[in-house]
Amino acid sequence: MTTNRTKTPPVAILMGSDSDLPVMAECVKVLESYGIAYDIRVLSAHRSPEQATRFAREAERRGFKVVIAGAGGAAHLAGVVAAHTLLPVIGVPLAGSPLSGFDALLSTVQMPPGIPVATVGVGAMGAGNAGHLAVTLLAMSDAALRAKLADKRKAMAAAVLEKAKTLPKKLRELLDKK
Repeated sequence: MTTNRTKTPPVAILMGSDSDLPVMAECVKVLESYGIAYDIRVLSAHRSPEQATRFAREAERRGFKVVIAGAGGAAHLAGVVAAHTLLPVIGVPLAGSPLSGFDALLSTVQMPPGIPVATVGVGAMGAGNAGHLAVTLLAMSDAALRAKLADKRKAMAAAVLEKAKTLPKKLRELLDKK
């Protein structure tokens, strides 16, 4: 699904299986909060290797700026994409195996020299951070987006400081319950 039919959106989101969609939706939420269009699809490094390779080879020519790839288990999707494009690739390890994503994390982060994959945390938090990292990369050449990013970071800091003010009361309530 492409969110912008008139031109290629700047971000491609790939996942190894449609069962990964609930987790990768966290990435979509972040991109949409910044108004960034994306293309999202299922491609597998193992089950559809020709299509995954073709997508990676054509991504830059088609106008993508960043590729986010989420996969579990052996998790080679981000690595396969990185091997076939010069675009930045962000890998999201997913917890789709009995090892709870640890195998995917190692597969994603341990790329050979010269073929980097920026790797975020496992699961939904990682998918959200992949969206934030994509925004940060795009903001390097987009002043308006950079201003939005700065505003969101300031708002996050203010929210943390506001929560800190309630800590003594919350602590007292917890202690009084015991």
